[in-house]
Amino acid sequence: MSLIARRVFVKGLRVEAAIGIYDHEHGRTQPLIIDAVFDLERHEIHGLNDTLNYELVGQIARDFIARGHIKLVETLAEDMARTLVALPHVLRVEVSVIKPEALSDADQAGVCVVYEND
Repeated sequence: MSLIARRVFVKGLRVEAAIGIYDHEHGRTQPLIIDAVFDLERHEIHGLNDTLNYELVGQIARDFIARGHIKLVETLAEDMARTLVALPHVLRVEVSVIKPEALSDADQAGVCVVYEND
């Protein structure tokens, strides 16, 4: 047997962010739900240094949010994905940012981006 892929994921990370392009979205925060799925290198794992610490996903999201108002969920998703794909052992990352209050007649609206190491 051989290992085909190793995926690490964080699903349903809930954060509050100052985000949006409309006037009514300024001066307040809104909930966001973030998912991240990573394809990692295939090697033996003996400790945390050999894999991805998923706590980094929340930390990186909060760091970008702390910088101030974000206009688009696409910006947050792409900034996060570029940062996450550069972490050790990461070959590919898929980041989804969902803005549950974006549309009153839809359960979810958002964006998904995929970045790969060159």
